[in-house]
Amino acid sequence: MARDEKLAHLKRVPLFANFGRHELERLGQLADEIEVGLDQVLTQQGHTGHEFFVVLDGRLTVLDGNRPVAQMGPGDFFGEIALLDGRPRTATVRADGITQLLVIGHREFHALMDEFPSVRTAVLEAVAARLRRTEGA
Repeated sequence: MARDEKLAHLKRVPLFANFGRHELERLGQLADEIEVGLDQVLTQQGHTGHEFFVVLDGRLTVLDGNRPVAQMGPGDFFGEIALLDGRPRTATVRADGITQLLVIGHREFHALMDEFPSVRTAVLEAVAARLRRTEGA
Protein backbone atom coordinates (compact mmCIF):
# COMPACT_ATOMS: atom_id res chain seq x y z
CA MET A 1 0.00 0.00 0.00
CA ALA A 2 1.32 3.43 -0.92
CA ARG A 3 2.37 5.70 1.94
CA ASP A 4 -0.36 8.32 1.33
CA GLU A 5 -2.99 5.59 1.00
CA LYS A 6 -1.83 4.08 4.30
CA LEU A 7 -2.04 7.47 6.03
CA ALA A 8 -5.56 8.01 4.65
CA HIS A 9 -6.54 4.56 5.93
CA LEU A 10 -5.16 5.37 9.39
CA LYS A 11 -7.00 8.70 9.47
CA ARG A 12 -10.34 6.86 9.05
CA VAL A 13 -9.79 4.88 12.27
CA PRO A 14 -11.66 6.68 15.09
CA LEU A 15 -8.82 6.02 17.55
CA PHE A 16 -6.49 8.08 15.32
CA ALA A 17 -8.97 10.51 13.73
CA ASN A 18 -7.55 13.55 15.54
CA PHE A 19 -3.96 12.80 14.56
CA GLY A 20 -2.15 15.27 12.35
CA ARG A 21 0.10 14.22 9.48
CA HIS A 22 3.20 13.93 11.70
CA GLU A 23 1.41 11.67 14.17
CA LEU A 24 -0.07 9.53 11.38
CA GLU A 25 3.37 9.14 9.81
CA ARG A 26 4.78 8.03 13.17
CA LEU A 27 1.94 5.57 13.60
CA GLY A 28 2.63 4.27 10.10
CA GLN A 29 6.23 3.58 11.18
CA LEU A 30 5.09 1.68 14.29
CA ALA A 31 2.35 -0.41 12.66
CA ASP A 32 2.36 -3.15 10.05
CA GLU A 33 -0.58 -3.86 7.79
CA ILE A 34 -1.70 -7.44 7.30
CA GLU A 35 -4.50 -9.21 5.49
CA VAL A 36 -6.03 -12.41 6.85
CA GLY A 37 -8.57 -14.84 5.44
CA LEU A 38 -11.76 -16.54 6.53
CA ASP A 39 -11.61 -18.25 9.93
CA GLN A 40 -8.04 -17.14 10.68
CA VAL A 41 -7.60 -16.81 14.45
CA LEU A 42 -5.82 -13.61 15.47
CA THR A 43 -5.93 -14.04 19.23
CA GLN A 44 -6.53 -17.22 21.20
CA GLN A 45 -8.20 -17.04 24.60
CA GLY A 46 -5.79 -18.11 27.36
CA HIS A 47 -2.66 -17.63 25.22
CA THR A 48 -0.04 -14.95 25.75
CA GLY A 49 -0.56 -11.85 23.63
CA HIS A 50 2.13 -9.77 21.98
CA GLU A 51 0.14 -7.62 19.53
CA PHE A 52 -2.50 -4.93 19.39
CA PHE A 53 -4.82 -4.96 16.36
CA VAL A 54 -6.86 -2.26 14.65
CA VAL A 55 -9.45 -3.34 12.08
CA LEU A 56 -9.11 -1.44 8.81
CA ASP A 57 -11.56 -3.44 6.71
CA GLY A 58 -13.59 -6.62 7.18
CA ARG A 59 -15.41 -8.30 10.03
CA LEU A 60 -14.32 -10.39 13.00
CA THR A 61 -16.07 -12.43 15.66
CA VAL A 62 -15.05 -12.32 19.33
CA LEU A 63 -15.49 -15.66 21.11
CA ASP A 64 -15.59 -16.60 24.78
CA GLY A 65 -14.76 -20.28 24.51
CA ASN A 66 -16.83 -21.33 21.49
CA ARG A 67 -19.59 -18.78 22.15
CA PRO A 68 -19.69 -15.64 19.97
CA VAL A 69 -19.96 -12.58 22.21
CA ALA A 70 -19.29 -9.65 19.86
CA GLN A 71 -18.63 -8.58 16.28
CA MET A 72 -15.91 -6.17 15.21
CA GLY A 73 -15.48 -4.09 12.09
CA PRO A 74 -13.55 -1.13 10.69
CA GLY A 75 -12.27 1.17 13.42
CA ASP A 76 -12.53 -1.39 16.20
CA PHE A 77 -9.42 -2.59 18.03
CA PHE A 78 -8.46 -5.48 20.27
CA GLY A 79 -5.52 -7.11 22.00
CA GLU A 80 -4.84 -4.21 24.33
CA ILE A 81 -5.79 -5.97 27.56
CA ALA A 82 -3.05 -8.61 27.31
CA LEU A 83 -0.53 -5.90 26.45
CA LEU A 84 -1.58 -3.74 29.38
CA ASP A 85 -1.51 -6.41 32.07
CA GLY A 86 0.86 -9.03 30.62
CA ARG A 87 -1.65 -11.82 31.27
CA PRO A 88 -3.19 -14.27 28.77
CA ARG A 89 -5.74 -13.18 26.16
CA THR A 90 -9.29 -12.77 27.47
CA ALA A 91 -10.99 -13.87 24.23
CA THR A 92 -10.47 -15.51 20.86
CA VAL A 93 -10.87 -13.29 17.80
CA ARG A 94 -11.53 -14.90 14.41
CA ALA A 95 -11.84 -13.35 10.94
CA ASP A 96 -15.23 -13.72 9.23
CA GLY A 97 -13.67 -13.25 5.79
CA ILE A 98 -10.84 -11.32 4.21
CA THR A 99 -9.87 -8.71 6.78
CA GLN A 100 -7.24 -5.97 6.74
CA LEU A 101 -5.66 -4.99 10.02
CA LEU A 102 -2.96 -2.86 11.54
CA VAL A 103 -0.73 -4.83 13.88
CA ILE A 104 1.31 -3.09 16.53
CA GLY A 105 3.77 -5.14 18.59
CA HIS A 106 4.15 -4.93 22.36
CA ARG A 107 7.06 -2.48 22.36
CA GLU A 108 5.52 -0.33 19.62
CA PHE A 109 2.14 -0.33 21.42
CA HIS A 110 3.71 1.11 24.56
CA ALA A 111 5.75 3.62 22.51
CA LEU A 112 2.53 4.71 20.78
CA MET A 113 0.77 5.27 24.10
CA ASP A 114 3.79 7.10 25.54
CA GLU A 115 4.11 9.39 22.52
CA PHE A 116 0.38 10.03 22.11
CA PRO A 117 -1.52 10.43 25.40
CA SER A 118 -4.80 10.64 23.46
CA VAL A 119 -4.29 7.05 22.31
CA ARG A 120 -3.55 5.92 25.88
CA THR A 121 -6.75 7.62 27.06
CA ALA A 122 -8.85 6.10 24.26
CA VAL A 123 -7.45 2.61 24.89
CA LEU A 124 -8.07 2.83 28.64
CA GLU A 125 -11.60 4.14 28.07
CA ALA A 126 -12.28 1.21 25.74
CA VAL A 127 -10.99 -1.26 28.33
CA ALA A 128 -13.25 0.30 30.97
CA ALA A 129 -16.27 0.16 28.62
CA ARG A 130 -15.61 -3.51 27.84
CA LEU A 131 -15.29 -4.28 31.53
CA ARG A 132 -18.62 -2.58 32.25
CA ARG A 133 -20.34 -4.55 29.45
CA THR A 134 -18.86 -7.79 30.79
CA GLU A 135 -20.12 -7.01 34.29
CA GLY A 136 -23.53 -6.03 32.91
CA ALA A 137 -23.31 -2.56 34.46
